[in-house]
Amino acid sequence: MPEQNPTLSVRIADFLEQVAEKIRGLTVDRAANAITWAAVALIFIAGAVLALIWLLVGIFRILGALMGVETAYAVVGLVLIIVGAFVWSRRYPQDRTSEE
Repeated sequence: MPEQNPTLSVRIADFLEQVAEKIRGLTVDRAANAITWAAVALIFIAGAVLALIWLLVGIFRILGALMGVETAYAVVGLVLIIVGAFVWSRRYPQDRTSEE
């Protein structure tokens, strides 16, 4: 006839298993999930950077075919100078005086 009341050793083993599962759920499972999403994000970022580079090369080749390579370099350089000047003017807004 099987016992209806589990023995002390069975209850202790069950308790230790529950504690181990709880600790694993709070540590290992969360870390595994975070590592998975970090890897997915890195893959998406690499793909986006690669697509951006291909887009810029394509635009430059189209400009080179339409107006010549030298003029394309001049146009791209002008765009980069304008963007750089804008970013440079925005670099330290707290250093500006009230007169500007």
